Amino acid sequence: MASQPELYIGLMSGTSMDALDAVLVDFQTGQPRLIKHLDTPLGEPLRSELLNLCSPGANELHRLALADRQFAELSAELVLALLQATGYKADSIKAIGSHGQTVRHMPDAISAYTVQLGDPNTIAALTGIPVVADFRRKDIALGGQGAPLVPAFHDALFRQHAKAAEALAILNLGGIANISVLPANSTEVLGFDTGPANTLLDLWYQLQHPDAADSFDRNGAYAASGDVNPRLLAKFMQDPYIQQTPPKSTGREYFNQSWLEDYLEQLPHWHGADLQATLAEFTAQSVAHGLQQCLKAADLGAISKVYVAGGGAFNDDLIQRLARNYPQASWHSVAELGVDPQHLEAMAFAWLARQFMQRQPGNLPSVTGASRATVLGGLFLP
Repeated sequence: MASQPELYIGLMSGTSMDALDAVLVDFQTGQPRLIKHLDTPLGEPLRSELLNLCSPGANELHRLALADRQFAELSAELVLALLQATGYKADSIKAIGSHGQTVRHMPDAISAYTVQLGDPNTIAALTGIPVVADFRRKDIALGGQGAPLVPAFHDALFRQHAKAAEALAILNLGGIANISVLPANSTEVLGFDTGPANTLLDLWYQLQHPDAADSFDRNGAYAASGDVNPRLLAKFMQDPYIQQTPPKSTGREYFNQSWLEDYLEQLPHWHGADLQATLAEFTAQSVAHGLQQCLKAADLGAISKVYVAGGGAFNDDLIQRLARNYPQASWHSVAELGVDPQHLEAMAFAWLARQFMQRQPGNLPSVTGASRATVLGGLFLP
């Protein structure tokens, strides 16, 4: 008799805050198999409120509590739609892994903290499925950054593709860019947030094109039409976060409109498309800088291949800039490894839920800086 599927759902909304993704994943063979993906826009006014909550403001506690519940209700609606689309019942799902929406991430504060919205009690009650959530705070409690968490999943999924004495890297280009470097001759994984990706690119594009049908620079066409401002790029690359030694992680609370305006005040003469090009080049150079940091930290001979995931994987101009800035490696989509670039992060949180249910560690101290590996998250029953 054939064994039963081992089903988990992953929920993910990243720093781009453009949509909520849900995946249904079968771990029957031990390796994840994607069954179905659905996504939904965050919609207004919820998206605007989430963006506003990334910065200090009036009446924060009440507004945060409302958004926490509203985001959870949206999450539950998407899960129920996923079940309806696949024909599975709630009792056939082992658990939901819910990342939640990060609105504050302050791992370097005197009392470090991170805040993700999306009340797991509400998701569990409305779906009838156990929810594993609150993945980041245990790592922070152990002295880690609480992020990025996906390198552990990348290691489990892609380690076999690292060849000989070389290493491969997985680059996620979401709102923030993060890398996972998998050395073939070592079990120690390296990884961190290299800096901004779509967060600043989308922000500037939207400010310049408020009435455009797209909220992002499709294929990087606008950036490709401009010229990089070398003085401004040099200032960007000297930013304290870029120069900081890993482990490190960041988010919208650092790389945002105020951050950008502070730099523009120092160099007032610029053109709209030129700034888009400069921001794209900044993303590419900061990623290349991060890859070099990993080589130095682990004494690696080479990173032979970089596989790209996230929305930025579809930005042709950005991929070309990355290849120019780091020609030592060949550049590929994670689709070549059998995973859709848009689904990888949500699959990671299905995997993290499974790790919790099996009482297996979900963090990597070599990535986050935590004092030890640990089971991440908490369980919320329906």
